[in-house]
Amino acid sequence: MGYQEFRPSRFQVLPPVVKNILIISGIVFLATELLKLKSGIDLTDYLGLHYYSSELFKPHQFITYIFMHGNFTHIFFNMFAVWTFGSVLENVWGAKRFLIFYLITGLGAALIQYLVFYLQVQPVEETFNALIQSNDLEKLSAFFNNGGLSGYLNSELYSQFPAFVEEYNKALSGDESHAVFLAHDFLTMVKEQYLNAHVVVGASGSLFGLLLAFGMMFPNTVLNIYFFIPIKAKYLVILYGAFELISGIANQPGDNVAHFAHLGGMLFGFFMIILWKKNRTNFY
Repeated sequence: MGYQEFRPSRFQVLPPVVKNILIISGIVFLATELLKLKSGIDLTDYLGLHYYSSELFKPHQFITYIFMHGNFTHIFFNMFAVWTFGSVLENVWGAKRFLIFYLITGLGAALIQYLVFYLQVQPVEETFNALIQSNDLEKLSAFFNNGGLSGYLNSELYSQFPAFVEEYNKALSGDESHAVFLAHDFLTMVKEQYLNAHVVVGASGSLFGLLLAFGMMFPNTVLNIYFFIPIKAKYLVILYGAFELISGIANQPGDNVAHFAHLGGMLFGFFMIILWKKNRTNFY
């Protein structure tokens, strides 16, 4: 496709697929907040994308996570950007092609983030599995006493830890088999909550795919960052890509943004655009 700059002409302001993405994401967000408030049910447990060895993982989450968002700011800016870039692309490609692109870049983002999760989680999971299978009380006690659990306890398990240690130490002096049972039981709970904590939500992966596509198709279109800083689309894509890569590698403590998922969306979007360019009619 030979577009260099996008000039809107007879385009739908809110094409059907973008409109339905906004509606579905809004409904899911409201349902998540209301159910959490009224019933204590967290839809993130069912629709957010969990690590494959988590007890909460279900295959459908590879799609449903795209329509989940963590808070109002998250959904507002994601949906605003989906409308900004997605409305243009859907008008150019058509509804079917746009929907395929949106879902595949979201799936690609999930797969790249899964690879990152695997590199982070697998060594920890193997450590817990080895301890849970071990009957060596000296090894188990050393793990507890050396603070090996400190980085893996959520607030609930952290509050339970002193009582566990007290009961465990009592069992050590009287019933070693019970001490092993207590250790395995507590370690299993810690492992499960650690695995369950690795969850991805949001349309950002698909959004970064849309941004990449817009930058490739309309590279010289001038966009305004924060509404007043002008920059050409191609440079914005490069800056965002570099920022996400640097942020992902830096992996700052407390950074809950799935930077590599963003890069995954861009990567899969890039390959799809290249593939489709071989047959230009596929853009329509």
